[in-house]
Amino acid sequence: MFLHILLAALCLSASSHAAPKTNKQDLLIKLAPGHAYSMQMFAQFEGGGSKVEQLNDQWIRIEGGKGFINKQLLSQNPAIEYIQPNYPIRLLEDYSIQDPLRRAAVMKMLSRQAQTFAKDPKYTDNPAIPDAPPQGSGVDPLVSNQWGMINIDVQDAWKVTKGSPDMIVAVIDTGVDYTHEDLLPNLWRNTKEIPNNGIDDDKNGYVDDVIGWDFVTNDNKPYDLAVEPLQLLTGGNPGHGTHCAGNVGARSDNGKGIAGVAPNIKLMSLRFISEKGQGTTADAIKAVRYAVDNGAKVLSNSWGSEGEDPADGQGNKALREAVQYAQDKGVLFIAAAGNGHKGAGYSNDTDPNPSYPATYPHENIISVAALDVNNNFGSFSNWGPKTVHIGAPGVKVYSTVVGSGYTDTVIDKFGFHATWDGTSMATPHVAGAAALYWSAYPNKTWREVKAAILGSAKKIPAAAGKLVTEGRLDVNALMHY
Repeated sequence: MFLHILLAALCLSASSHAAPKTNKQDLLIKLAPGHAYSMQMFAQFEGGGSKVEQLNDQWIRIEGGKGFINKQLLSQNPAIEYIQPNYPIRLLEDYSIQDPLRRAAVMKMLSRQAQTFAKDPKYTDNPAIPDAPPQGSGVDPLVSNQWGMINIDVQDAWKVTKGSPDMIVAVIDTGVDYTHEDLLPNLWRNTKEIPNNGIDDDKNGYVDDVIGWDFVTNDNKPYDLAVEPLQLLTGGNPGHGTHCAGNVGARSDNGKGIAGVAPNIKLMSLRFISEKGQGTTADAIKAVRYAVDNGAKVLSNSWGSEGEDPADGQGNKALREAVQYAQDKGVLFIAAAGNGHKGAGYSNDTDPNPSYPATYPHENIISVAALDVNNNFGSFSNWGPKTVHIGAPGVKVYSTVVGSGYTDTVIDKFGFHATWDGTSMATPHVAGAAALYWSAYPNKTWREVKAAILGSAKKIPAAAGKLVTEGRLDVNALMHY
């Protein structure tokens, strides 16, 4: 009966006037309880040119193919509980120019400069993964540029701890510049995997995953492929994951650059958003599952959507279940509260399009708003007295960037100027704080860690009636909570 319904559901679009004209579909299918995955179950789809992928023990992805998959008929099969599109996921920050005339001018400039940055390995190559370097020593020369670290009082917090190397934070993002001088010493290393032997030594489904995984290209080099700054004006990734990673856990006291909130913890590099600034639900849930299954206790998630793409009111069930999986395993999910409509912040409590996954109801989520140096909201930052928990530095944030660099400026060329602003920048501060506190108190549960972060928040006037805590992150108060 199962194969009969599969055959009936795979109707070629050329033979049906009712089928949509597109020849590409991308679906996520959840198996019903008691039904295990087997390739035989979905062999007919592969026969039609589709790609079938097992995402985990419950969810299957069917992508592409020349045929039209009849979802209604397929859903009648008792082995299938739920079918949804593989919804897109994006970076929250968008630097692209909307004005068509200015955009055309930028495109012309880009065509003239294409050869220059096309030859720059910083923008084109996935370098080899370096060995862990010997530890340097000395004062970090650029910490005075980090107003956010001063604002949240990390220096006094570090008198308690600078973090434990046993504490792992997964940066689920565009990847990380894993050759960066200030990030390389703190990279998580999969000690169960023998590097470069072409074998899945730990049998976790990933070959040679020594520092994490790239779910975009499905390889073991989750490098942060940034686009050249001028290209950002037509869309793309500015090196988002690398900037976030520095805020979480750039190394301190190594005589280089800056320091993250938790400078002695380990950073797991997980890339699911491409150089175009785009990702999918399938890759997001694989990244979350990988992080949880490989020991991360804190997930830093500076991505999402302005409202959920589903129009049926059901929501992105696959992504919600991934967050629930993290909660069931005792893992915190730190999420960016969102950057408003066209740059203007709004309330996630009341707006018809709140930011997700930050607004999901899962208890392990901490939703983070962005504040400036004066403890005011960034004009773009979302808020919500019921759904957004705490504020953290998120305007003109100084951190690590691709190419072993440091800056608070995304682009400053040809009259275009943008700084590193966003709830994306605020989120890793809270992720680092969670890791720092958990390092000092390793026997705490995720609920206790969350309660401490929220309970120690410093009240600020701007957050009154706008955040759950009505306050901002205070790491020193957290460490003594």
